[in-house]
Amino acid sequence: MEVVSENRNFGGRQIVAKHPSEACGCDMTFAVYLPPQAEERAVPVLWYLSGLTCTHENAMTKGGLQEHAARHGLAIVYPDTSPRGETVANDEAYDLGQGAGFYVNASCDPWKPNFQMYDYVTTELRGLVERTFPVNERHGITGHSMGGHGALTIAIRNPDRYQSLTAFAPITNPTRSDWGRKQLSAYLGDDETAWAKYDATLLIEEHGWKGDILIDQGASDQFLNLLMPESFSAAMARRRQPGQFRMQRGYDHSYYFVSTFAGDHVAWHAERLT
Repeated sequence: MEVVSENRNFGGRQIVAKHPSEACGCDMTFAVYLPPQAEERAVPVLWYLSGLTCTHENAMTKGGLQEHAARHGLAIVYPDTSPRGETVANDEAYDLGQGAGFYVNASCDPWKPNFQMYDYVTTELRGLVERTFPVNERHGITGHSMGGHGALTIAIRNPDRYQSLTAFAPITNPTRSDWGRKQLSAYLGDDETAWAKYDATLLIEEHGWKGDILIDQGASDQFLNLLMPESFSAAMARRRQPGQFRMQRGYDHSYYFVSTFAGDHVAWHAERLT
């Protein structure tokens, strides 16, 4: 692992690093925020998965999570959203290919050799983080938009590996949305039964989640028809899943929205991780 940069931030350290990824077949960049408490003991980890077109850097610089993480003693990991590089498959559209990994394991060419983001986040990068940084075994996960989809699906499928779960404006029902059907068919093929394990609405209704869930959604989000929050909230009600689904009046899909409610989400995770 190569440290690309390190900056002091709210008494802790904001680190950007690069490493060769076996899962993705290329170099991957990620960021880790270590709070001041990490200088004395191993701390819990909050994973933040970003949305379409983002890298590790967007939420690191715009999300405003570090101040809250420093207060509560949580590390934050910001993975990239996809593999990248000249040898990695791509598409001219912003919502497919590099910057749009959708946190799935692709099974179709030309995506299969590199687009193994599910394994990368849940196994490879987690192992690297646990080996390299002063963190403990308690992990929570959150994310925004495509990253909210990733957080929900990854946590619901791996309840033994994550102790807390939240999301900001997640894509909740990708098997029925244009933000999903296009990508799932490209990465996984036309057999829609293979898509179900990456659909949070289908997963929560079938499996539920072991704890409670916090979701914030901007009521003025310009992408509401693609995110389909009503699908997931209705599934939560049918499942009688504990949690809070909050429609926030006047907020859109931007990082202004994320940073406004970042403190609530970090506190939610801290209560369940510490």
